[in-house]
Amino acid sequence: MAFSRSIAFSAFLILLFINGSFCFYLPGVAPQDFQKGDELQVKVNKLTSTKTQLPYTYYSLPYCTPKKIVDSAENLGEVLRGDRIENSRYVFKMREPQMCNIVCKLKLDAKTAKAFKEKIDDEYRVNMILDNLPLVVPIKRVDQDSTVYQLGFHVGLKGQYSGSKEEKFFIHNHLAFTVRYHRDLLTESARIVGFEVKPFSVKHEYEGKWEEKTRLTTCDPHAKHTVVNSNTPQEVEEGKEIIFTYDVEFQESDVKWASRWDAYLLMNDDQIHWFSIVNSLMIVLFLSGMVAMIMLRTLYRDISKYNELETQEEAQEETGWKLVHGDVFRPPNNSDLLCVYVGTGVQFFGMILVTMLFAVLGFLSPSNRGGLMTVMLLLWVFMGLLAGYASARLYKMFKGSEWKKISLRTAVMFPASVSAIFFVLNGLIWGQKSSGAVPFGTMFALIFLWFGISVPLVFVGGYVGFRKPAIENPVKTNKIPRQIPEQAWYMNPAFSVLIGGILPFGAVFIELFFILTSIWLNQFYYIFGFLFLVFVILVITCAEITVVLCYFQLCSEDYLWWWRSYLTSGSSALYLFLYATFYFFTKLEITKLVSAILYFGYMLIASYAFFVVTGTIGFYACFWFTRLIYSSVKID
Repeated sequence: MAFSRSIAFSAFLILLFINGSFCFYLPGVAPQDFQKGDELQVKVNKLTSTKTQLPYTYYSLPYCTPKKIVDSAENLGEVLRGDRIENSRYVFKMREPQMCNIVCKLKLDAKTAKAFKEKIDDEYRVNMILDNLPLVVPIKRVDQDSTVYQLGFHVGLKGQYSGSKEEKFFIHNHLAFTVRYHRDLLTESARIVGFEVKPFSVKHEYEGKWEEKTRLTTCDPHAKHTVVNSNTPQEVEEGKEIIFTYDVEFQESDVKWASRWDAYLLMNDDQIHWFSIVNSLMIVLFLSGMVAMIMLRTLYRDISKYNELETQEEAQEETGWKLVHGDVFRPPNNSDLLCVYVGTGVQFFGMILVTMLFAVLGFLSPSNRGGLMTVMLLLWVFMGLLAGYASARLYKMFKGSEWKKISLRTAVMFPASVSAIFFVLNGLIWGQKSSGAVPFGTMFALIFLWFGISVPLVFVGGYVGFRKPAIENPVKTNKIPRQIPEQAWYMNPAFSVLIGGILPFGAVFIELFFILTSIWLNQFYYIFGFLFLVFVILVITCAEITVVLCYFQLCSEDYLWWWRSYLTSGSSALYLFLYATFYFFTKLEITKLVSAILYFGYMLIASYAFFVVTGTIGFYACFWFTRLIYSSVKID
């Protein structure tokens, strides 16, 4: 009864933590108050497509340009995401509705018509920003009587005239904006809490010659003729004339400024399957508890038996894991490489843990565009201190003497391999003239962070770690290695390593779906409370599955556990990459070869990072476990 009560209480605390973690966040900017008539500048951001995954600047298409295009200052994360925020010709007056405002007139030539057609064919969306809020298109759901929001509006659409089978391209040239505001009754000032649009394709007409103050016959506020549908759409074709127009209306809202992001964060059509995720976590917790109980009981029996044997003559007939005590701490092959990987894993683990804590506390609000990526990069750089320390400590335990060499390899190996992939992918993006290509200035900043800050910190950590006394093994190592007996088929290294990765992957795969959706389908990911819980479960699962398989390995008198402990939990990265491949073919509509290469290139980097983190967790769990059991038995 007490046990079930404690489980219920634990579940309640978990749900409370999850709910609290996404309801509370610190907005990225201070609120701005607007008086009636104040100027509102709409900024334009990149054009995005889930079909190509290649962002482009807004003015890469021949849209109406202001007299001078001014770039907004972007942080490191925004530049790496491909954000390019610029001013536009869309200017509103606070709480002053406007109708049929003409932005500009454009005559299409062959080049501009082709550019628009390509972007319409690839289903590109235009992203705009007002008072740091992204523009959304509200879509009514008939089945649930609710509204969902999609980021940005399509450049245009493809269709056919009635009675014709020829496919035509039509552009969204009339935008009906809605600005929602929350008014302060005392000061009469207002704060913007919503920015929506309904795009239309309209073939505008006018009488006489085109002048600056020409009135349109298709959209005239004086004649109360407004655009409400796209029944006479504007075709994209060489020689056609396009007139860009917009309306803006202001609607008072009860939503307060602090809650204005709620509609954006709940816009996902696939609602989070709360009970599914909690159920998955509970199953993993239950399995982990069972594993821990079996391990404790079996180990307690083993240690008691071995210590009793010492008092009898049966001690000469040792069996099981005690038999390999003279070889269990023998340094492995390629021990230098293991030190490097463990150091890199510690660096990653520290970065993920601190980032997750920041996110759970709400410091990484979606209103702070690029904040998450910037924080992760900076933390990675500063965690180099831990990487150097961890690799040097392990290196000294393996009787290594050249700590500078191991520090250099730790500082360079993982970033160099990732940079090689990144440069190839960046070259492909450059070739497509996409804004997602990292500029030379940013590239220089990244290289400076790596060589100017990260590398020296790794060396400082290595120096401190190597100065510490070497870790003493609980038992002495024999001079001559013991022969390993023939192993059962299920103890084959490849088989046990692949089996070991299944449970850690099972702990994260549901959450992985939502993370991939947010990255590749341009949606916000905000449930960091769940993610933190999943991360904790992942750590526990990696540790326990590695310890169990390590115990079975030692019991079958195989003492080569160093690398196997790293690879056992690290193999979950293979399942992650296979799942990413499955996701690509079932959920994404990517058709271009370059876009497919980008997807698999980035997922390869993510899987490699996942391998390093999970492998390090498994290694340290096994390291602690072997030291614990061999220090608990009496050895002659």
